[in-house]
Amino acid sequence: MKKHIAVVALAAAATISLAGCSGQSGQAGSSGDGHVDLTFWHGYTEADGEVLDAIVEDFNDSQDGVTITTQTKTWAVIDDTVLPALSAGEGPDLLAMTADRLPVYAEKKALVDLGDFYADESNGTAALKEQAVAMETVGGQQYGVPSGFVPLSVVYNKTLFAEAGITEFPTTWDEWVADAKALTKDADGDGTPEQYGLVLPDHQTVGNGIWPSLFAGNGGSITNEDGTASTIDSAENRETLEYWTKAVQEDGISPTGVDGIAADKLFTAGKAAMEIGGPWMAAVAEGAGIDYGIAAIPAGPEAQAASAIGISLGITAQTDDAHQAAAEQFLAYFTEKSVATTWALGSGWPPLRTDITADDVDENPTVATLTGLPGTTLPLLPGVVDSADVLTAIDTATQKALAGGDPAELLAAADADVQSALK
Repeated sequence: MKKHIAVVALAAAATISLAGCSGQSGQAGSSGDGHVDLTFWHGYTEADGEVLDAIVEDFNDSQDGVTITTQTKTWAVIDDTVLPALSAGEGPDLLAMTADRLPVYAEKKALVDLGDFYADESNGTAALKEQAVAMETVGGQQYGVPSGFVPLSVVYNKTLFAEAGITEFPTTWDEWVADAKALTKDADGDGTPEQYGLVLPDHQTVGNGIWPSLFAGNGGSITNEDGTASTIDSAENRETLEYWTKAVQEDGISPTGVDGIAADKLFTAGKAAMEIGGPWMAAVAEGAGIDYGIAAIPAGPEAQAASAIGISLGITAQTDDAHQAAAEQFLAYFTEKSVATTWALGSGWPPLRTDITADDVDENPTVATLTGLPGTTLPLLPGVVDSADVLTAIDTATQKALAGGDPAELLAAADADVQSALK
């Protein structure tokens, strides 16, 4: 999975009513003996895609009534093409999508309401993580099943930590900043460190979740619980922005004007000792020859919290009753404990079920570490249709604040933009 998984192509097709397409795929994919053929689009283009395809093959072999054919596309291609394809009756029956797109597709009536699926105890949805299910919820109703839900974490360079005499990873913001200062080196005194203790992107961050994570650590938020009103202009968020602005501007622990991609480059070049990222950073660090560790985002004054990156599986409105039932059969299979464990190990993401422990996935050290991280994992803007506009407002405020702007004025401006996006 690529890094900016929550930022796929945002130029979606114009609003299309898809209710009239119901049944087209179902009529074309059923045989006279009741056998059902389903198509499944997903964007897992790397090793995780091979694991998912193998799970689909195992499902096909496990029963005689349903055959699923997968089609692998990039997330951007899926977002560009799925609505027109569904409108023409040529789209998939099952769809994997980045979690930020699920509310958009639900609003356009491109996805099936899965309320009955969740209500059926035999489907095992009660074991899914509550916050992962919240990611699937729009207007109080579930439109998908999670296939990925992973908290942001900190990847750090163990060699640089050892050189600085730091033996334990920090657990609080103050410890985090103190260690970052100790890890920052400006040998020639020109004001531009050769090595930063932390690279803290101020816009287009990984999964767009870094600043929501920091705001939550001080008791702040972006919207209210149901995503209908902006809460970004709060005393808590002002304190957070002031705290990290001081750490960057006065203490010099991180460069400014950096996005998520540039942050990766600094970390892999050994020019930053810490970076906030996701599970893919394990492979990135290994590829760069870095002896790395993974730890939870240190706790803020009020909470230890991390925003999550997510992927959703949905059933499209193109399906008829028989195809929907067949697709739900696969979703129930996918969320079974043994399959969910296999998927976690193969995808490199932590398990989606609460009854799968770190010990259950210890053969994959990265997954085991992520499974055992402390703190609260939060879905990013669940149910918010225009999340891209909300995230743009956050980016504007954080980037300008770290460049020297006034946090209070910037959050007040962001509040108006976020509220406008929520209407």
